[in-house]
Amino acid sequence: MQKLKVASFSVSIDGFGAGPNQSLENPLGERGKELHNWVFPTNTFQKMHGEGGGEKGIDDDFAARGFQNIGAWILGRNMFGPVRGPWPDENWRGWWGENPPYHCDVFVLTNYPREPLKMEGGTTFYFITDGIHSALEKAMKSAGGKDVRLGGGPDTIKQFINAGLVDEIHLAVSPVLLGRGESIYEGIDLPALGYKIVERAATEKALHLILKK
Repeated sequence: MQKLKVASFSVSIDGFGAGPNQSLENPLGERGKELHNWVFPTNTFQKMHGEGGGEKGIDDDFAARGFQNIGAWILGRNMFGPVRGPWPDENWRGWWGENPPYHCDVFVLTNYPREPLKMEGGTTFYFITDGIHSALEKAMKSAGGKDVRLGGGPDTIKQFINAGLVDEIHLAVSPVLLGRGESIYEGIDLPALGYKIVERAATEKALHLILKK
């Protein structure tokens, strides 16, 4: 059975999934990169970016699991880029260059229409203006029986969780205090929604938690 998964979602000790003031210079918000220090050295991340020789071990195992059996992605608009309001043009083509790391269809939630954007490596971005249920339906169909990965950001993830649509959540809790930013926990009650921690593993760089209903 197909699942909607949140995988490798990095969060600070004080519950922030992104730093404040996202910009072209700070795509993850101010200090947001610190949340992801566990994944940058991994073999999985290095291979995605054309490098080699990354670290193996628990952190890499969790990073790799996040890409297994994934046939489509869903992203909030902020994950696609820093542009706000109506698209002024179609010059912005994402953070990743001409060959994004998805290599499948990606459904971007937005309030403003835009034509699909076909990139190198098999990635096509579709811009969905009619809500999260429509995005999930389209992503599940596109995935062809495989799972769908929900990439964030925090507000997008919370919308899907509160709607009862997320089957599995992997949180990587980094030993970082941000103090401010976008909270992943505010406005959701995970136990009331039926989530339980079913797996945990700790490294020097992260506490990995798997939650399922």
